[in-house]
Amino acid sequence: MRPVLNNPELEKQFQREGYVVLDFISKEDVAILKQKFFDTLPSSGGQITAPETGFKMPDEITYDFTFIDKNPEYKKLVFGIITEMFNAKMNELLNNYKPIIANYIRKTSEKGGEVPLHQNWSFADEKKCCTVSIWCPLVDATIANGTLQVVPGSHKRFGEIRGPMVPWELENIKTPIVNKYMKPIEIPVGKAVILDDSIVHYSAPNKTKDLRLAIQLICIPEELPSWHYFKNPSANDGKVDILEVDKEFYFQFNPWQFPTNVKSVGKVDYRHVDIDENTFSSRLYGKRFDIREEKNIFQKIKAALVG
Repeated sequence: MRPVLNNPELEKQFQREGYVVLDFISKEDVAILKQKFFDTLPSSGGQITAPETGFKMPDEITYDFTFIDKNPEYKKLVFGIITEMFNAKMNELLNNYKPIIANYIRKTSEKGGEVPLHQNWSFADEKKCCTVSIWCPLVDATIANGTLQVVPGSHKRFGEIRGPMVPWELENIKTPIVNKYMKPIEIPVGKAVILDDSIVHYSAPNKTKDLRLAIQLICIPEELPSWHYFKNPSANDGKVDILEVDKEFYFQFNPWQFPTNVKSVGKVDYRHVDIDENTFSSRLYGKRFDIREEKNIFQKIKAALVG
């Protein structure tokens, strides 16, 4: 497996737990990033919503995410601000990674801002690499204001194909997972969490009177293209499209519309199966889907040599 972090000890922890917590930016940089959020907010076009593109969502989105803003120029502006501030530390910590998506994430006390249990989408070929999110709160992150929570060790065990319109195998057991398996990560300003995008995670509502503001920067290995998985709801063929995209794609992106004018890498078979809590528990500490693939290749080579 391609290394994620330059520090060998942090790399071991990341591969074991699916995340690491570390010092990341100064309090002065935090103040700058907060101010730039408010300075640029008038450029926001508001959130893209599912009903606008003909889809019904079961729950209202109660948090603000740059990623689904209607104004591509605002997304470019935020991307430039965050990558400029994060670039030096990102290069110091990560083993030759590049940013593809940058987000301010805002939770207000009025809306609550609960982010349901989920895994981030797949952003590259996860049989070859780990893609990561750098999650950096711009206020002290606590249980009260809805800090990030993770299921340690859940990375590369579930949701091998993830993207818009791809049904999620954990959808029907979200409540017991949140109630029994989560680990809240409470960290002060200046620290960050680097997490595998495939880790199962969640954040509760902001129950304080103050704004909870955080940054997410999604990064993939420099040498690999970004892949985007999309299951076209109008096609009943049991396939998921694999599309090769770049950071420019995500500036124009609407998660509920089938992408056009992008390179097709191919299709992958997809058969949805909902799993129960017992299956979740047994798979949680089982084989990773990337390592299992490598083992299968080794077994094929061995069989060929013996034959």
